[in-house]
Amino acid sequence: QVQLVESGGGLVQAGGSLRLSCAASGRPDSGYGYDVGWFRQAPGNQREFVSRISWGGDFRYYSNSVLGRFTISRDNGVNEIYLQMNSLKPEDTAVYYCAATYAGRGTDQDYDYPYWGQGTQVTVSS
Repeated sequence: QVQLVESGGGLVQAGGSLRLSCAASGRPDSGYGYDVGWFRQAPGNQREFVSRISWGGDFRYYSNSVLGRFTISRDNGVNEIYLQMNSLKPEDTAVYYCAATYAGRGTDQDYDYPYWGQGTQVTVSS
């Protein structure tokens, strides 16, 4: 089992920055490492992919809507995954979730992730 806890959300003005953290504990049932994805869900919208990172941190992917503004990273020494969000826009307002899946199985699809955090609210004012 992998337990995930997000933090770092809040209210920020357009153009500002936030850094989300995802604290992970445990290991997948496979006993190996895990890929991590960030997803977000705005009211009335479906949950959408934001970014993902491989277990070793060498593969990173972003949605077109955040490419160039957001940066994903991880520190396996302290079991944390980060999402640095710069140049925030009102349309980035959503609940942000981190999710984990078995190493090598990360995708852009939320249904491929069996482990989820509770989410953290990000609100960007215009």
